[in-house]
Amino acid sequence: MDNTVEFTVSAADSFSESLFVDREFNFGLISSTFVGVVTLQRKMTGTDVWRNVAVYTDSFEGWDTQPGGAHYRFGALAGEYTSGSMAGRLSNARI
Repeated sequence: MDNTVEFTVSAADSFSESLFVDREFNFGLISSTFVGVVTLQRKMTGTDVWRNVAVYTDSFEGWDTQPGGAHYRFGALAGEYTSGSMAGRLSNARI
């Protein structure tokens, strides 16, 4: 099972593959040229609905906890990309 998703946001309405997170996870974004908004989304197990959980306009590194288990992905919603690119990495934290 793959525990890492890497994706470069460089267009509107484009998202990374999803990653199932059952506990802690790491999320990082790196850019020097990106103009727009990157959205982190979550889809709870058993549903087909992606919900926005955080938005970023600049580089970011952090972690969070998902005790119930969910799928996460990140990208740019329609109308929220202007130019440049934002490299991102989402991974399960290893304890």
